[in-house]
Amino acid sequence: MRIAVPKETHAGDQRVAATAESVKKLLGLGHSVAVESGAGLGAGVRDADYSAAGADVRADRAAVLKDAEIIFKVRAPDAAELKLYPKGAALVALLEPYAAKKEAAAYAKAGVTALAMEFVPRITRAQSMDALSSQANLAGYRAVIEGAQIYGRALPMMMTAAGTVAAARVFVMGAGVAGLQAIATARRLGAIVSATDVRPAAKEQVASLGAKFIAVEDEEFKAAETAAGYAKPMSAEYQQKQAALVADHIAKQDIVVTTALIPGRPAPVLVTEAMVRSMRAGSVIVDLAVVQGGNCPLSKPDEVVDVNGVKVVGFSNLPGRVAADASALYARNLVALLPLLTGEGGALAPKWDDEIVKAAVITRDGSVVHPSLQDA
Repeated sequence: MRIAVPKETHAGDQRVAATAESVKKLLGLGHSVAVESGAGLGAGVRDADYSAAGADVRADRAAVLKDAEIIFKVRAPDAAELKLYPKGAALVALLEPYAAKKEAAAYAKAGVTALAMEFVPRITRAQSMDALSSQANLAGYRAVIEGAQIYGRALPMMMTAAGTVAAARVFVMGAGVAGLQAIATARRLGAIVSATDVRPAAKEQVASLGAKFIAVEDEEFKAAETAAGYAKPMSAEYQQKQAALVADHIAKQDIVVTTALIPGRPAPVLVTEAMVRSMRAGSVIVDLAVVQGGNCPLSKPDEVVDVNGVKVVGFSNLPGRVAADASALYARNLVALLPLLTGEGGALAPKWDDEIVKAAVITRDGSVVHPSLQDA
């Protein structure tokens, strides 16, 4: 089967959907791989590296995509690229599906079978295919690095002959994949770290990383998780108590990292304008949810907003700022998924009844098939 890896067209994204390592694995499975020239440069993979691994490297995008049965990408294709896709080909990428109903209709019209990596279910056997987790892990790391750079002061405590430099205080809001990595990174850099989450089970995870857990731990909080591990809605009274505690805590922090995202919905507001203005000049807020409206209403995509000396950072593609590692992990996610898309002899034959494929596919046989997108 021919697998095509075109260069990303999304402005500023340096990631690539295949590395020299993953090309070797794909060839070992009996497939051929065509890569567009320059596709991997932003991630530290040269054309020569792809050629040495056995890929067919071509400068002409149309030639790369010709006769392709599967197209691996990081981000969704633009309209010009989509016109080059062979009818019946499978597109596998991070398609931002909840905000892409019009695009889903275009994939269906083009006769492309589109699978969104965001929809791969978070079940045990799909862990190696979980691109959301692989990219969020790096986003959490990079958020702290960006915050530390913009903060402009040292994070660890330093005792010198000229005096003592106090350790920075870092507060991470949300203890999912990105949040836990942010906590770990801030701790490694020597900061005093605290974190909060709506799930009681997160307290133990936060503590295991050496951070202090911040929450109103009353009886309602202790019962705030379902048997499946999801957070229950909290009462207005509890929300008020938690907001007051968080507001008081944020006022004393140097760096705040917010990570709360709800699939298909606007990001919840965690840091209000009043909280921002309560922070000391020089403090930094890094909002990982800026693409979905932001956990802070003052954050703007790909901007650093100065609010009375407090910097509100809204970089929309933090994994892309660690392009080499982000690409390597994502490429492995795709290799892990591939067996579910191929049949005997390596031909394209998605296992439509498999729960992972069933969850990820958004278009098939000229129609939009995912329930959340069918009104497209």
